[in-house]
Amino acid sequence: MTFWRECFIVFRRQLRMNLRNPAWVIIGMLQPVLYLLLFGPLLEPLVTRFGATNAYTFFVPGMLVQLGIFGAFFAGFTLIGEWREGVIEAERVTPASRTALLVGRLGRDLLQLLVQALILVCLGLALGMDASVPGIALGIVLTLLVGGACAASSNALALSTKSEEVMAPVINVVMMPVLLLSGILLPMTIGPRWLQRGSDFMPVRHIVDGVRSAFAGDFAAGGVLWGSIWAAALLAGALWWGTATFRRENA
Repeated sequence: MTFWRECFIVFRRQLRMNLRNPAWVIIGMLQPVLYLLLFGPLLEPLVTRFGATNAYTFFVPGMLVQLGIFGAFFAGFTLIGEWREGVIEAERVTPASRTALLVGRLGRDLLQLLVQALILVCLGLALGMDASVPGIALGIVLTLLVGGACAASSNALALSTKSEEVMAPVINVVMMPVLLLSGILLPMTIGPRWLQRGSDFMPVRHIVDGVRSAFAGDFAAGGVLWGSIWAAALLAGALWWGTATFRRENA
């Protein structure tokens, strides 16, 4: 019970910080919305080539995963600011669990991601997306899992580098192949065989396929299973890394 109370205290403080300065929430939401409004219409004449019948039913799942990855990966920049201001040092002298320091922050990140995901889904429905409620719910859950993994990794990276100048290039190096090889914008099936084989080793591609299958109502598809497995595995690995980093920082 004490652990969850500690998590809630950290979560409440982080949430108050976000409410005082909602710029990160708005900036994180702006990119996928612009993609949806400006890139989505370009897919309508091409969607039949992808084996889909609705452009937004195909595109919104990719934008959800992109939102979970790109938005959550910037969570660590806030942590660097807290470290520089002495917040992390102040938390060191408290008896709070080091894991709670991470989980509380992840709660803030996941709540922010949930709100952004709901806005994106509502916009997709307004543009003509055709998806079932269970499919949307499962897709959002997978998005939250991968978002939690990225947020935990971002916090661990932030405490490891303690520098925005170092962290930003690392994120860019990681994000570029993820964006190009995960099929977020376009399906990898339309690419050359060597590119398809390369994308098979990209876990995010399987998560994107899983979210798309869920939105299409194909819950028995292997994509949903593998997407769920990869999302859970990434979250578990990121939580281990993040927790170990917090413990080492506060040792």
